[in-house]
Amino acid sequence: MCGLAGFLGKPTTAAPLTAHAQAMADAILHRGPDAGDTWADAEAGLALGHRRLSILDLSPAGAQPMVSACGRFVIAYNGEVYNHAELMPALAAAGVTLRGHSDTEVLLESFARFGVETILPRLAGMYVFALWDRRDRRLVLARDPLGIKPLYWGRTGDGTVLFGSELKALRAHPAWDFPIDPQAVAGLLSFGYVPAPLSIHRGVHKLPPGHSLTIEVGGEPRLSCFWSLGHVAAHGQAEAVHWSDAEAADRLEALLRQVTGEHLLSDVPVGAFLSGGIDSSTVVAMMKQVANGPVRTFTIGYGESGYDESAHAAAVARHLGTDHTELRVTADDALAVIPTLADMYDEPFADSSQIPTFLVSQLARRYVTVALSGDGGDELFAGYNRHVWIERVQGAAGRLPAWARRLGAAAMTGLSADGWDRLAGGLPGMPRLLGNKMHKLAAALSARDGGEIYRSLVTLWPDAHALVPGAAPAGLPAVPDGLGTVERVQFLDAATYLPDDILVKVDRASMAVSLESRVPLLDRRVAEFAWTLPRRHRLRDGQGKWLLRQVLYRHVPRELMERPKMGFAVPIGGWLKGPLRPWAEDLLSETAFARHGLIDAALVRRRWHNHLAGRGGWEHHLWAVLMFQAWIRRWENAP
Repeated sequence: MCGLAGFLGKPTTAAPLTAHAQAMADAILHRGPDAGDTWADAEAGLALGHRRLSILDLSPAGAQPMVSACGRFVIAYNGEVYNHAELMPALAAAGVTLRGHSDTEVLLESFARFGVETILPRLAGMYVFALWDRRDRRLVLARDPLGIKPLYWGRTGDGTVLFGSELKALRAHPAWDFPIDPQAVAGLLSFGYVPAPLSIHRGVHKLPPGHSLTIEVGGEPRLSCFWSLGHVAAHGQAEAVHWSDAEAADRLEALLRQVTGEHLLSDVPVGAFLSGGIDSSTVVAMMKQVANGPVRTFTIGYGESGYDESAHAAAVARHLGTDHTELRVTADDALAVIPTLADMYDEPFADSSQIPTFLVSQLARRYVTVALSGDGGDELFAGYNRHVWIERVQGAAGRLPAWARRLGAAAMTGLSADGWDRLAGGLPGMPRLLGNKMHKLAAALSARDGGEIYRSLVTLWPDAHALVPGAAPAGLPAVPDGLGTVERVQFLDAATYLPDDILVKVDRASMAVSLESRVPLLDRRVAEFAWTLPRRHRLRDGQGKWLLRQVLYRHVPRELMERPKMGFAVPIGGWLKGPLRPWAEDLLSETAFARHGLIDAALVRRRWHNHLAGRGGWEHHLWAVLMFQAWIRRWENAP
């Protein structure tokens, strides 16, 4: 795991090119503290910078930027290609002798011999890379199919193309001249993240998952798709395979064992995050099946019982026999992370589970350099509550007249979110954050179609575009034809929430402590398999991730896993009313908003006062605003 940066601009001498590339790479030192270097083509105005976190081939033979044996191609690469061994026989047959054993070299020499267009569709892994063709003066940027690794790019006013793993790298170049994009701010307030392909800066883009970008000297950038989630979803469901329950579970388990085994390939210590939920427990169970030695697992626990899953994780760890490490963190430990978030997420980001994700990454890094996570199971196997609810809601709404839906929605919102939570607190078996769920259900009842239902379930500020003058409502990607209601929601989750929220959260939190996080459930081959499953193998008896559960139950007793879904949350609402109140009051002051004028301060402050008074449950909405305010103070207009 590493960080890359670079640019393609005007021809000049090598010294300024390497100096700028060095500054860009140094800005992301945390992504690769083990080594770093630059490479420049002065005649073309091209420079590459790289920071290395040594995982495979710790010798200098794995150093980057790396030049191909023929001398024509140069690569700066971030990630892991887990099936790189499958490419090696063809290289050997072509007479290529590898200098080391890194996947970087296998990837580079495969591109040099067989072409990028031929090799990209064959790769299974998490990666971004910048490949420079010295002969044809052509730069190719590419990103893995599910968007596990990040890559930003933008073209400045003088035509220089900047690119890098994080915005910090682009900002370090002297040609940086990108203003804040109000549309991105509206997207942040809508969803809690800046939706791709936007970035917080107008003119800077996130390279979409499964895409490459080709830039030739003097030419226009050309975007092309080599792996399409929409195609995989539509084709998979059209050709769904109706195996028996036992055969489907056998096939999934065999695939997960294979993929997990490949994800364990490393020359440094490997462990796993373990929350005790279905996804992380499945990954750890597969690790126990294929690992050659003990399996290390990590979790954190809180004092707040409604947010603490550490006992569940410990029970799973005991059953599987892992070397388990648990860290008990206090509210003060978590609160101490908040001032670092604007630096860690150098684009405003408002998923509050970023805090425990950083803390568990920090814990794991004391013992290992690589940690496997269970991310992706919800999106691929229908694990979110909304996957279960949305079909029921749409079916019920379709049977009710409009006036009845409006009446039901009004009844649900007649009690504040805090009021619903207080009611739930006195009743056994009620879910945490019931108020938020009831208010979202009310919005869903008022929706006209499946797309509106989805938007109502995932949107923070429904009026975000009104909060940001000049911004239009944030959009969602087109959904391929032929998908059912549940599958449409799964697709939208996998196309938006997964790469723009979940994977951003884990990438920045883990890389902040120089930890490589790997996600076996998001291997391309697992995604392609999951989309061939009929709905009954994903949702059954009102429960999501049905088939994944059956695989897990072969290794972990059902009674250890049967409990309501909790998530990786923190008590932001209470913190904002308590120890975080002075910090929040400062960022939400009229003076703080006046510094940029991008957000309607009056509306935000009304909802802040409502939150303090216990009316409305606005903590997640306000967290999105606070993360923007903290970010803009750090990066744009610090007092």
